[in-house]
Amino acid sequence: MNAVAEQAGSWFARLELDFSYHSPRTVISRRKHTGPLVIQKPFYPEGPVCHTYLLHPPGGVVGGDRLQLDVNVAPNAHALITTPAAGKFYRSDGRIASMRQRMQVQGGAILEWLPQETILFSASQGNLQTVVELEPGAGFIGWEITCLGRPASDEKYDQGELRQHFELWREGRPLLIERNALQGNAPILDAVWGLQGYPVSGTLLAVNADKPMLDAVREALQDHDEVRASATLINDVLVCRGLAQQAESLRNLFIQLWEVIRPALLLRTASSPRIWFT
Repeated sequence: MNAVAEQAGSWFARLELDFSYHSPRTVISRRKHTGPLVIQKPFYPEGPVCHTYLLHPPGGVVGGDRLQLDVNVAPNAHALITTPAAGKFYRSDGRIASMRQRMQVQGGAILEWLPQETILFSASQGNLQTVVELEPGAGFIGWEITCLGRPASDEKYDQGELRQHFELWREGRPLLIERNALQGNAPILDAVWGLQGYPVSGTLLAVNADKPMLDAVREALQDHDEVRASATLINDVLVCRGLAQQAESLRNLFIQLWEVIRPALLLRTASSPRIWFT
């Protein structure tokens, strides 16, 4: 049996990446992949920081597909990971498509996890899991944006199911654990205590934050009428949440917040990946 095609019409893909610091910059010291999950060559628009673009050549996942990403960032390394386009979960024949992402950030290392949005087509069956594990002294900024249905095509998420898990750990202790189970046409999609009719939702996190950073982010949120957003500080984890009608609106807001957070947290001016503008 083909190692990457376990069932007719479905794929297994896995990518393992190790980032290490070799003066004067961070490099990809190990890369191993199985199936259609790869990266472009690393880019260095700001010197020591390694910008990496994840690529999934099929362009989306279907029922039965399984994607797995394992990232390790070694001490003193600084990696920024993004994607060239939105991820897509297509209509399913009943089988579940899964995407699992595990990231380990060692002491003194920094990881910026800034993927573009994930779009769930109506009648898709998706399981998304992201686990970030930090050692003492590690830094992390990350976001995830989910779009239920395709608002630009007037397609609502009236069928299907999404199970979404996000976990942030430090020294074996949980900083934030969230689990969502969303079904097409479920009350939570429109309820005032749920998504309030907004098809796009997202969360931005920054570790090692403080009250002045929270104040700066809240000030930046005041001028965005297209997005319903809030920010809070849980110990030293800055948590920003947003709801929008279009993924682009929320993505642009998160980029603006990243431009506020990054200089204060990482002492480095935001340098947007070029792929975001192509």
